[in-house]
Parts: sequence; C-alpha cells; structure tokens
Amino acid sequence: MPQLPSLNTLPPRATLIPFPSVSTALTLDRTQSPWFANLSGEWQFKIKRKPDEATTDELNASDWSSINVPGNWTMQGFGKPQYTNIVMPFPQKPLHTPEENSTGIYRREFVVAESWRGRRIVLHFGGCEGALYVYVNREPIGISKDARTPAEFDVTNVVHLGETNELIAVVVQWSDASFIEDQDHWWQAGLQREVYLYATNIPHLQDVFARGDLDANLRDGILRVTCKIGFAGETHDDCSVQAQLFNEKHKPVLKQALIATSGKPKSPRNQVVFEQPVRAPKPWSAETPNLYTLVVTLITPHGEESTACQIGFRKIEICERQLLINGKRVMIKGVNRHDHDDTTGKALSRATMEADIRLMKQFNVNAVRTSHYPNDPYWLELCNRYGLYVVDEANIEAHAFYNDLCNDPRYTSAFVARVRAMVERDKNHPSIIFWSLGNESGYGPNHDAAAGWVRGADPSRPLHYEGAISRWANRTWGDGHRVADVVCPMYPAIDRIIEWSQTSQDWRSMILCEYSHAMGNSNGSLADYWAAFEKYPGLQGGFIWEWIDHGIKQTTEDGKTYWAYGGDFGDVPNDANFCTDGIVFPNRTPHPALYEFKHLVQPVRVELLDARGSIRVVNKRDFTSLDDLAGEWELTVDGKRIQSGKLPRLNIAPGESLEIRNLVSPLRGNQVSVGEQFLNFRFSQRQDTWWAKAGHEVAWQQVALPSRVLRLGSAPLRTRAIIAEENEHAIILRVGPTRAVFDKTTGTLAEFGADANLIVRGPLLNVWRAATDNDGIKLILGQEGSETLARWLELGLDRVQHALKSIRLMRAKQAPCVEIVHCASGRRQWNDFVHTHRYTLLPDGNLRIENIVRLDKSIRDIPRVGVSMMLASGLELLEWFGRGPWENYSDRNASAMVGRYTSTVTDQYVPYIMPQENGHKTDVRWLTLANDQGHGLRVESEPTLEFSASHFTDAELFAARHTIDLVPRAQVILNIDAAHRGLGTASCGPDTLEQYRLLESVYRFIYKITSR
Repeated sequence: MPQLPSLNTLPPRATLIPFPSVSTALTLDRTQSPWFANLSGEWQFKIKRKPDEATTDELNASDWSSINVPGNWTMQGFGKPQYTNIVMPFPQKPLHTPEENSTGIYRREFVVAESWRGRRIVLHFGGCEGALYVYVNREPIGISKDARTPAEFDVTNVVHLGETNELIAVVVQWSDASFIEDQDHWWQAGLQREVYLYATNIPHLQDVFARGDLDANLRDGILRVTCKIGFAGETHDDCSVQAQLFNEKHKPVLKQALIATSGKPKSPRNQVVFEQPVRAPKPWSAETPNLYTLVVTLITPHGEESTACQIGFRKIEICERQLLINGKRVMIKGVNRHDHDDTTGKALSRATMEADIRLMKQFNVNAVRTSHYPNDPYWLELCNRYGLYVVDEANIEAHAFYNDLCNDPRYTSAFVARVRAMVERDKNHPSIIFWSLGNESGYGPNHDAAAGWVRGADPSRPLHYEGAISRWANRTWGDGHRVADVVCPMYPAIDRIIEWSQTSQDWRSMILCEYSHAMGNSNGSLADYWAAFEKYPGLQGGFIWEWIDHGIKQTTEDGKTYWAYGGDFGDVPNDANFCTDGIVFPNRTPHPALYEFKHLVQPVRVELLDARGSIRVVNKRDFTSLDDLAGEWELTVDGKRIQSGKLPRLNIAPGESLEIRNLVSPLRGNQVSVGEQFLNFRFSQRQDTWWAKAGHEVAWQQVALPSRVLRLGSAPLRTRAIIAEENEHAIILRVGPTRAVFDKTTGTLAEFGADANLIVRGPLLNVWRAATDNDGIKLILGQEGSETLARWLELGLDRVQHALKSIRLMRAKQAPCVEIVHCASGRRQWNDFVHTHRYTLLPDGNLRIENIVRLDKSIRDIPRVGVSMMLASGLELLEWFGRGPWENYSDRNASAMVGRYTSTVTDQYVPYIMPQENGHKTDVRWLTLANDQGHGLRVESEPTLEFSASHFTDAELFAARHTIDLVPRAQVILNIDAAHRGLGTASCGPDTLEQYRLLESVYRFIYKITSR
C-alpha cells in the first residue's frame, strides 16, 4: 500500500554523527567518534523466488552464501540486472507486483560496546533497492520503501550490549514503490549504500539545519542555524546548545560561541534557533568553494555531545530571467549523473565518486543534476568541497504511468515523503542550488503537495520540475509556476529556445534539464546550443544527458571483455542499448564529444584584433581571475610551428579582458610565408590542484591569420611524358615508375603505385555509414527517433551495388584522362546515383581524381557522399593536416584545431559500446598512410576533404552488436568524403540541423593520390 511509504522509521534528518567533543567533531571524521560503528562489509546472504519463502526456517538453515554490502545482489551472482527506459520490468499495473518476486535475505552479527550503555542506538541504512524489512535479534524493527534515501531505526531496546546481536534485512525486489522508481537505468536490488550504527545521548541533537546567507550587498553574511533536540522520553528544561563556526584552518570565526537554552524564551522545548551576522565571509560558488565548519554541541546533565557539518555562504536568486549566484548570472555547464559502476552497479565506492568529480572538473563541468534520485551524501560533500552546482532530485519517476500516479491520492504520502527525505538529508549542502521534485512523472496535486512542503521548509532554494512544463503533461513552457522556478525543458530544438528568449514574458530563466543526448557517437550541434546560450537573454545552459554509459562489464570464455546492455542478461522486457548514452565510457574514459564540451565551456576566449597577432584575452569566469592559468601561443604555417612564446601574466578580473599587441614577428629567412597560418593558444594550470596536476590544459583556441595558400596543382610540374595504353581488359597510365591500371570490366582502379599495389579495391562511390545511434537505434527500429535509419534502409543505402555504365580513355592535349561512369543503387533503380570520376596521371606521379556525383530527385539527406577504397595491409602509420586530434564531424568540430597530427589507423577506432560510425576527421588538407619503412599513399584535397581510416568496413560495424563482434582486418578502409552528415542528437532529441545535412543533388570534389 503506497499510503504507507515506511513503518517505524525515525524522522529524516541531515547526515550527522555524534562526537564526544568539539575537537573530534571538527575533524568531520566519523571514525574518530567512539559512537559510530560501520556495519558494511561481508554479510551472509540467500535469495528466494518470492517473499513467502523468506521463513524462519530459512533463517535457521546453514546454507548461507556471502555478499558484499554495500552492493547489489544482481551484480554478485544472485539474479541479474534488467534495463528498461519506460516500461516496467514486469507486466502488472499499480498496485500489483509479480508473484515471482526475488527476495534477498541478508544476515550479519555485530557487537555493541558496553560504553554505549545508557545511550540511544540508531541503525542506519543509506539506501536499499527494494522494500526493506528489518529485524534485530529476530524482533521486527520497521519497513522502508525508498531506495535512495536513508532509513533509520531506533534499536535501543532490542540490542544486547557486550553480546553478539543478529541483524536481518529482508529485501523484496518489487513493491508498490517500484512504480515511482522507473528511472531509465538498470533495475538492481539490494543494500546498495552504507549500513552503520551510531549512538546518541538520551537528550540528543535530532537535527541541525545550517544556512549561510549573504546580505543584500553580498558582502556580509548571516548564519542561520536551527537545532532540533530529541529527548527519547521526558523533556528537559536544562538543555543548552552551543554553536561555533570555524574557517578552513579550524580557527573560530565568531568572537564567542553562540549559546541558547531550549524552551527559553517563548520557543519550543525541542528547538533552538540562532541568527548571527558574520563579517565578510568568503562566499561559496563552484569557482570559489569556500567552506566553513559549524560545530553544534548539546549540553545536558547527561554530558556533552557535538556534531558538525560544512556550510557555505552564498545567495541564490531568480529575477528578470536570470539565475543569480551571489549576484552573478551563472551559466550552467552541467551533466546528468546516475550512480553507475560497470562492476558494482549502483553501489559506488568513494574512490569512484572522487574519480567522477575529478574528471568533471578537468573537463570544465560546473554543475550536476542527480538524475533521478538523491546521490550518496559523500557525492554532495565532494561537490561542496571542489565546486559543483547541484540540482538535487527526489527519488520519484513514474514514467510508465506518467499522468496517473501524480494524480493518485494513494501516492500522495509517498511523493511528499520522498521529497521531504531528500531535503532533510541534504539541506546543509551549499552546493545544492535547486530542489527537484523528480522526473517524468506528469504533473498533478501530488507535486503541489510536495512543493508546498518544500517552500515552507526551505524557502532559500528555488524549485525545479520539468513535468510541470512538459507537453506530455499537456503543459507549455509558460506553465508550472507552483512547482518550477525555472523553465527546464528536455531536448528542445535550438530555434525553439531562441524563439522563447525573443518572445516570452516569463520572469524565469531557462536551463535545459536534459539536452544533447550523448548516446554513442553523438552530441552534434553542441556549439550551436552554446552560441544560443551565450547570445540570447534568459538562456543559461543546461545539463547534458548524461554523464556515463551504463554498460556492465562482462568477460567471454576466451577472456575478451565488453560492456553489456539491456537484453544481454536475458532480461525481458528491455530497451537494448538505450542505457549507453553517456559522454564517458563505463570505465570513465571520455568520449571524443567530452572534449568538444570542455572547449565550448572553457573559461577563456581569445579574440584576434589584427594580422600581427594582436589579441584580446577575455575572462569568462564569474568570480575568479585567470591568474591561476599560464598562457602559451604558437604560430603555425601549414601545420608547422614557426614562432611561439608565453603570454604575460593573466591577471584578468572576472568578465574583463586584456589586450596583447603584436605577438607575431614578421616572417624572415627560412620561415615559410606561403601557407595557411594559424595562431594557437593553450591555457594550463600553474599549480597542482586536487583534481589536476600543474600543466593540466584548461582551455585552448585557434584563430586563423590572413594567409597566402598554395593551392593544389598550382606548383610547376616536372615535364615527363604520360604513357597511356589500352587493351581488351584494362587502361594503363604510366609516368616514370608509377602505374595506374583501370579494370575495364568493373571500372575500378585495379593497381596503383610505384613499387607495390597500394589500392586493393576502389575507389567506389560510398553513400553509407555504419548508422550511429542518432541515425536510428538498430536494435529497436520502429521507435521514435529511428526514422532516418529506417528511410536509409528502405533506400538500400546499406547494400548499394555499382554498375559500370562507361569507361573510356580521353586523350587530352595536356594529359590523358580516364573517365569512368558508374550507376549505383541499393534498390535496383540504377539511376539513384550516377558517379562520374575522371583520373588524370600528372607528370609528378600524382593521380588527380575529379568526381561528380548526381543524386536522383528522390534521394536526399543521406549519410555521406564520397568514395571508399581498401588499401594494402601494413599501411598503419597515419598523418594528416586537418582537424584533430580526436574524432570530429561537421556539427562537432569546434574543439578540433587544424594542425598536423600523427597517429595510427588502429587508434582512430572509437569503441562505442554499440559499434557504429567513428573516427571521422573534417577540414583535411592532406593525409598519408605508410608502412614501417615509410612507403605508402598520400592523399591531397582541393580545397579540403573529410576522411576516416579504419580496419573495419561500414558493413562490419553495422552488423556488430558488441565490440567483441569485430575482428580488425589487416587492410585499411579509407573513406574520402566530399560531405558527411552531422551527428545531431536524434536518439532522444532534435535531429541533425539542416546546415549539416546532405541536401544537394550534385556533389563535386577533387583529390590527388600519390605513392611514396
């Protein structure tokens, strides 16, 4: 019954541990408290098919296995995880659960120290996925059904001091609570957060709400502290509360501690309130995460007991379409974060959480939304300490019954209880700037009830809830004022948010709660989003969906590892690989798209003022100078460094700029004056920080200088005779040692090179790519977002055949030319594509290839137009002059600077969990592929091209379902593209913008190849 979200639990409270003294509390180290006992570790465990089988006889039996707590039993060999996005994992409707309902029985023994005698003893469960039933010494203690916030029980009267006690936790996987925990991630089960005991005095500090505000001038602070006193029996009139604030060096901030007695004057006996001015505190923000430690001590005839928490002084406002932090309009450069570890599931170690925040800081992330539930308290401590803004989200999502449960009075108490549990637990964390009422649960009176409670409990923070403005709840962006103080849509198109900025009269700012869906090779048009955010009033960034791919690490019998997704465990129903939609891989290696994000939100902008390299350096930060960064510059000509130097000290205030004149000296002597000139800037940390070493690159930018470019074919050629021969089977062009042989049957270049045949097959027209998840999720075709791939498959683009229409030797005056015309189609309509390619062998041994591709009028918006060829094995060494070093596409290349890069073909492969198109490069002037001896092929463009080089064909990538399905071939697949469709975000969001699609009917491109 959802009306009963818990039974016999203590009221929710902040995460506070009792200490015997102010000095021990000041450490914030709970292991320093004699009144704390950790029960995490190895427990005994057994699993049953249904709750009825969890009998007393089972408890007495000896067939126990062992299991780790925190942990999910579904990740430890007991049952299996299941992934669904929207549908419930079982067919029942509320309030029914399946008869087959896995039930885990946890058991462990513990001893309570004699020194705890006379104290109140509390048992704490940090979070349990499934309905939790607790027993101590076979006595029933209570029930909890909220998987992501703590359940605490008073066990004072059932534990035996100095003796062995038995703790039993029975966890039933599915309950009426499951219907509001339908959160687009793996369904797991078990005790996934910490379990511990703590002991308080009988009169005790039940809770502390501490808040550091700033005054209207944003200079001085106001410390507000509300202390609730619990008595666990009779009340006492002689309880005093003392509060002292300490700075980061543990020095008192207040001249004297604040002291008050409960019940005097005219205040409740169980509550003490302090309000104290604080002179010029250091404000907290994501850039300046200044923290103070508040120690509160309860003094009673029974003794003293202290507790502590960290707080920050800051002010949050929303006015005139702006979110203001400490008076500054702050751009939200955020990500959505689920709890996920590829080996432990929802049970995250502290080291894993530290790795997350370290990586976020390294990539210029400044905000996180705890989608779709409160994260572990330690995560919030890290956000406080190292600086991330947090949207803390309640553990509510009823996606399968979107508009039902929010209007169901049977669930009202559960909605309110879950929101209250979040707020009470997390209220002291300065990093939290919004309370979110949950996710994708429609909008109804249950939300209004929860919002009403929050506004009364904590008016200092605004509310967030996307459902109140969602079209799925029959709402508009102008709705939801009762429960949403920010317009927070999901996946809006860029033109729509610009239109809102220009036409809406809403006083709220717009922050996208989810955008730029990061599934596979994705995040197209991030630069376009950020151009809009920075240009249009009211737009203040958003949260990328999402941080991490939810792949689960698996190992095959022959030792190969891969990441599993929905359905790989035999889980039905499932939503396949829709859970692999993060911007980092499950091992927390960044996707290439994360570099794009890092660049777009970096804190430095460089503006070119003149051709001599005079620049303006702009500080895009809100609160701090750029003095912590060291700037360097270099001038490159055709990718080669010609000049370089260091920028002066960047003592630039927030929002201000510094002009630096005449960086570049006139080019002299052997310095090349003909070629493309770029100024490259890099900004790195001067000193070590907790999250990165000195020298860590924070920002980079490239600006083009006016250049004189030597175009393809403009250099004088050596005069050598071109020999042209034709026989029944082939046309042959020769100059010196270089031969180009054309097969007259297939119309392909059968042989090319001076010493060896470098081209095994091709070049032939290529209009297909191994579909990205944004093109269409190939495992669930037919669902929304897969229309593009379905259309391409209907056109047969994945199985295009080539038919030779004509081949002829044209004996021009300057040089002979071979003209080949192919028709191509995947649906036996041979006029879909007509590809004319003309080959001219030049005296210097270059083979110039002119291409004209004509598309039938029914063919538009295809993956690519280019040619593909298979090259000989051994051509592993890759160099190119174009954008790099990471993978980039037309709508995701702002971060990739034009330069000369060296790598290997193998390293171009990006192992997306679902194999797909990868490794592409744009704006390429030339590339070379060579073997270990330096022999190989060079390709030059006129003016630029796009390319990829791989050991996999598009067909192999498209057929594969996991990375282990791919076996690299020795040969190299080289794709040369005149145009390649952008990536977009259509797996969940807007499709590729029109300017990045292929909408022309004719494409012309020229390139040269030569053997080396």
